[in-house]
Amino acid sequence: MASVPSLASSVEQRVSDALASALPEAGAADPLLRRSDRADFQANGILALAKKAKANPRELATTVVEAIPTGDLIKEIEVSGPGFLNITVSDEAIVRTLAARAADDRLGVPLSPTAGTTVIDYAQPNVAKEMHVGHLRSAVIGAAMVEILEFTGEKVVRRHHIGDWGTQFGMLIQYLLEHPHELDHKDGEGEASGEEAMSNLNRLYKASRALFDSDEEFKTRARARVVDLQAGDEETLALWQRFVDESKIYFYSVFNKLDMDIQDPDVVGESGYNDMLVETCKLLEESGVAVRSNGALCVFFDEYKGPDGNPTPLIVQKSDGGFGYAATDLSAIRDRVGNLNADTLIYVVDARQSLHFKMVFETARRAGWLNEDVKAVQLAFGTVLGKDGKPFKTREGETVRLVDLLDEAVERAASVVREKAQDLTEEEIAERGAQVGIGAVKYADLSTSASRDYKFDLDQMVSLTGDTSVYLQYAYARIQSILRKAGEARPAAHPELELTPSERALGLHLDGFGELVAEAASEYAPHKLAAYLYQLASLYTTFYAECPVLKADTPEQVENRLFLCDLTARTLTKGMSLLGIRTPEKL
Repeated sequence: MASVPSLASSVEQRVSDALASALPEAGAADPLLRRSDRADFQANGILALAKKAKANPRELATTVVEAIPTGDLIKEIEVSGPGFLNITVSDEAIVRTLAARAADDRLGVPLSPTAGTTVIDYAQPNVAKEMHVGHLRSAVIGAAMVEILEFTGEKVVRRHHIGDWGTQFGMLIQYLLEHPHELDHKDGEGEASGEEAMSNLNRLYKASRALFDSDEEFKTRARARVVDLQAGDEETLALWQRFVDESKIYFYSVFNKLDMDIQDPDVVGESGYNDMLVETCKLLEESGVAVRSNGALCVFFDEYKGPDGNPTPLIVQKSDGGFGYAATDLSAIRDRVGNLNADTLIYVVDARQSLHFKMVFETARRAGWLNEDVKAVQLAFGTVLGKDGKPFKTREGETVRLVDLLDEAVERAASVVREKAQDLTEEEIAERGAQVGIGAVKYADLSTSASRDYKFDLDQMVSLTGDTSVYLQYAYARIQSILRKAGEARPAAHPELELTPSERALGLHLDGFGELVAEAASEYAPHKLAAYLYQLASLYTTFYAECPVLKADTPEQVENRLFLCDLTARTLTKGMSLLGIRTPEKL
């Protein structure tokens, strides 16, 4: 595994060294290098330095240029405007750097020097409840961040904080106790399918809710059952476990459809922290972080006020002794920091819960569970909207089932694949349809900044043109087709060749992959990776249109262009896999 310095970092070092020799008193100076449409790079740092040193910026720029060697890395450098440097790298440097990337399994992407342990809390469905479109973003964004962070060398602990505790279980368990066969599987053999498991749970939930609302005696028995559950009564816990197990069959079937790998040990629901709740409250109260108010244990904040102008507290324990979400979330922080040794906690949770998490994190900081060495971040996401720009609902005004959404995406994608398919069997069309459909749903989510709302438009998502995963997958499949047709010719880098403008643009973008991954990881911004990949596919499309590959002028040019094709394909497939999206060899 070899970390390959990018062209940008190599150029930056050269300019920085020249700045240091021209202006020794400035110390290590940042050249403020960026990509430019006037040259390959532009350095803007001289203006600020000249101002500080009371020097003429253009004269300083000229002195710096004279100190920078050209030839191997930098082809030419010119002073522009009031003191900008326009820098063009050599074709040879581009190809040599790309060849070094191609020789490495990680494409030359370095591991982060500051890698630690991150716990990501994502994909949090509720037991005995159907997953709907609102669960999509947490699952998809969280899974992408797991992959991106692990690729940079971070140790990532996945946590699925499922809703598996609370008062509704008294109602469900009591009903199952009185109707013991309601969760039996139809065939009586083996495990239920995800659909059957959900159907059983749905039926039982509706029936128990109807009885709870209409029968006072049942309501009393159900409430007593909550007490039994919290007290750890064996029979009650056994029935509760049946709900959890049945729900997991369903959850896993949905995650499987989403092409996401979720393991049993990663599922630690609200119930997983029950044993810590009393101690969490005790620690908060004894330290003075939380105080009793009207019998409830509360944490107050000057900055968070209700509509009446009074402070809005975080209620850790209710006046009746029951525990709310805050107690569980604070106990989870204690567990993740104390037992899992995390130095970063990421919560992929709906933006509408931002106030709750701000209060929870501030409480944990006051208690000393979060500090300078341990940070907690809410990766807050916006709402999935329908084509009309309103929250996504069915025609009947109900929340859209996630399964229905995914099935429709796969169906729509399969018809697109069938139209394009030339030599695919029906089985292959179905397989590609799933990869393209699920990829389309994930990409539409991930190509939008997490904090923004986005419109769920399947027609746009499965389009072969525009910023879609299908466009990226098609670019990858096209490259594979070229490589298959290449015959004896093999991809090989030829640094001695002159590059066309579209080859240069593609090469420079390929070289930026490692820096972009590091940026997406540090900012928790998978949309930046999606944007990079879309631009890569667009630059490849231009290169493909302007540069014949197999019919290039010389055998060396054929090999060099095949090399650019192959590295583009490898970068696309690696980047897409970090977003949780497949790249089929044929489309």
